[in-house]
Amino acid sequence: MNLSQIELLRILQENDFSLSKAAEKMHIVQSAVSRQLQLFEEELGSPIYERQGKRLIGLTSLGQRIMEEVATINMAKNNIQTIAADYIDSNQGVLHIATTHTQAKYFLPKPILRFREKYPGVRIYMIEASPEQLINKLHTRKADIAICTEKIGEDAGLVVKPCYEWHHAAVVPQNHPLSEGDISLKRLASYPVLTYSFGFTGRSNIETAFKNTDMELDIILAAADTDVIKTYVRLGMGIGIIAGMAYDPIMDQDLAARDLSHLIPSSKTKIAYLKNNYLPLYTQHFIDELLIAAKELNIH
Repeated sequence: MNLSQIELLRILQENDFSLSKAAEKMHIVQSAVSRQLQLFEEELGSPIYERQGKRLIGLTSLGQRIMEEVATINMAKNNIQTIAADYIDSNQGVLHIATTHTQAKYFLPKPILRFREKYPGVRIYMIEASPEQLINKLHTRKADIAICTEKIGEDAGLVVKPCYEWHHAAVVPQNHPLSEGDISLKRLASYPVLTYSFGFTGRSNIETAFKNTDMELDIILAAADTDVIKTYVRLGMGIGIIAGMAYDPIMDQDLAARDLSHLIPSSKTKIAYLKNNYLPLYTQHFIDELLIAAKELNIH
C-alpha cells in the first residue's frame, strides 16, 4: 500500500469511478490504474469496488469504510502543504469563499475591503451557490470557508461559528397600501408575494411565521437573488419579502421598506469550515474581519 494508491482511490471517487478519467488525472495509462487497484485489493484480501464487467459502479461496504480513512489522509496531506506555505509566507495565498448572492453583495464588501488592505498578496475567489452546494464546496475543498444562513448548521463535519442576526422586511412601491399603517401576517397574506427560493436567505423562517396560522402566503415568484425580487416588485407583481439589509435607502428610493422583525423569526448567518482543516493565518484573520463587521451590523 502506498500514497499513490490512496490518491487513486480519492480521484476515482471524485470522477464517478471512471478508470479513464482517473488515468487522465494521474497522467498514467488506464491499464496501470487497473493494475494498482488489483494490487491494493489483493493486499487487503477483499474487493472495495462493486463491478459490472470491467466497469466500477460503486463501493462495497468495506470500500465505503476505507474511503472515510482516505478522506482523513487527504486532509492531512493538504494540511501539511498549507502549513508549509503558511510558514514560508503567511501574507501570500488564495482564499476561496463560498457564499450566497445576498451575503456577497450586502455583507461581505466591507470585511473584504478591510482584509485586502491588510493582505494585498492574497487573491480572493468568490463562489456563489445554494447552501447545499456551498457545503459540498467545502467537502470537496473547492472552498475554504462558507458564509450563509440556511442548512450550514446541519452538517456534523463542519465547524460552524455564528456571525450575525438579521430580519426580513417587506418592500413595496411607494404609495402602496402596505407602505403605511400597521403590518400584520393577515395584511401580508392578502397580497401576492415575491420572495426567496427554498433554502435561500431565511425562507424557512418565512414559512415558520405562517405555519401555525390559518393563512397561506400566495408566493407567485421565488428567486435566489434579492435584486430579481425587487425588480418584479417594481413591475407591480406583488410585495417582496427580502432580507432587511438588502434594502438600500438610496438605490431603492422608489420602494418603501417595512420591518417584519415582529412577525418573522430572526435569521442567523453563519461561518463554516471543515473540521480538522488547517486554516492559514490570513484565513483566520479574514474570519476575524467578518466577526468585526457582524458586530458593527448588530450595533447599528
